[in-house]
Amino acid sequence: MNRFWSPIVHSLIPYVAGEQPATSGITKLNTNESPYGPSPMALEAISKATSDTLRLYPDPMARELRVTIAESFGLDKDEVFVGNGSDEVLAHTFQALLNHEEPLLFPDISYSFYPTYCRLYGIAFRQVPVDTEMRVRLDAYRQPCGAIILPNPNAPTGIGLPLADIESLVKDHPDQVVVIDEAYVDFGGESVVPLVRAYPNLLVIQTLSKSRGLAGLRVGFAVGQRPLIEALERIKDSFNSYPLDRLAQAGAVAAWKDRDWFERHRAMIIASRERLAAALREMGFHVLPSSTNFVFARHPNRPGVELAAELRSRNILVRRFSAERIDDFLRITIGTDEECDRLVAALEEILR
Repeated sequence: MNRFWSPIVHSLIPYVAGEQPATSGITKLNTNESPYGPSPMALEAISKATSDTLRLYPDPMARELRVTIAESFGLDKDEVFVGNGSDEVLAHTFQALLNHEEPLLFPDISYSFYPTYCRLYGIAFRQVPVDTEMRVRLDAYRQPCGAIILPNPNAPTGIGLPLADIESLVKDHPDQVVVIDEAYVDFGGESVVPLVRAYPNLLVIQTLSKSRGLAGLRVGFAVGQRPLIEALERIKDSFNSYPLDRLAQAGAVAAWKDRDWFERHRAMIIASRERLAAALREMGFHVLPSSTNFVFARHPNRPGVELAAELRSRNILVRRFSAERIDDFLRITIGTDEECDRLVAALEEILR
C-alpha cells in the first residue's frame, strides 16, 4: 500500500503468470508454449525486417497481417483486429464490449485473467459453475446477463465444446455479445469463426503464441462483424496506436502463411498429448479429455501441491492452481516426447 496509489490499485488482485526460469537445465512444462521453434519463414521475415526501417513507426493498422488472416477465413480485413498478444485483445474487448449493467458471465473454472479484467475495469460479473466433470454447462447460461465470454477449449481444463453448441448459445443471446476465446482451438477444438458472418453478436479471439510457436512475439487477433471490430479499434487508438511493432507484424504474416509448418507441428503436439495422457492414466492419474496443447490431471492419492513441489525439485516445472475444486490438478504443457518421458519417469519415481 502506498499513499500515492490511485484508489483502484489497492483493490486489484493481479494475474499471476507462469514461472519463467532464468536458469538453464529446466524442463519447462508450465506455460503452454510450443516445444518447437517457430516457422523458419517467420524467422527469416523477422531477420529481414531488422533494418534501418526500425527508426520508423510500424503500420498502426497492421494492414498486411489483417489481410492475411482475413483471406484465410474468407473475411474482409475490416473484420479482423490485431493486438499485442491475445491478452491485450481481451483487455480491449472487456472495455469495449463486455461492460454493461447486467453481469458478464463466464465459467468458475476458466482463464484466471477474466476476473482480473473485470475488477480492473469495474465490470459486474458472475461465474457459472462447471459440472462435476469440469465441463461447461451451456444451459446454465440461459439467464439475464450483459455479455458472455467462454474459452473454447476451456483453460485450464482443456475440454472443448462443439460448434453447434456454441451456435445455440449465440442464438439464445441475440442482444448480448458472446466472445469465444480460442487460444487453444488448433489442437483439436472446433473453431466458430465460420459463424461470424451470420451473427453480429459473435466475437472470436485467437493467438499466434501456441500453435504458431510465437509466444515471444506477442500477436493476437479477433474476428467479428465490423461494428464489434470498430469498438476495439476505438479503444486501441485511445490507448496505444502502435501495439504491434515491425518485427511482430513481419513474423506473424510469415508464420500465418506457412501452413505446412503449422499442420506438421500441431499434429506432432497432438500425438505427444495422447501419448502422455495414456502414460499418466497408467500411473493412476485422472486425466481430463484435452483438445489443447496441455493436459489437466490429478492423482487420487497425492496432493497436487506435493507433486508440483517434487517435480520442481527435479527441475521439472508444471502449473498448479490454488483455486477451490482444482487445487489437486496439475496443468502439464505438452513438450517434446523426450521432455514428456522425463516427466513420466520423475512421476513414477515420486509415486514409488
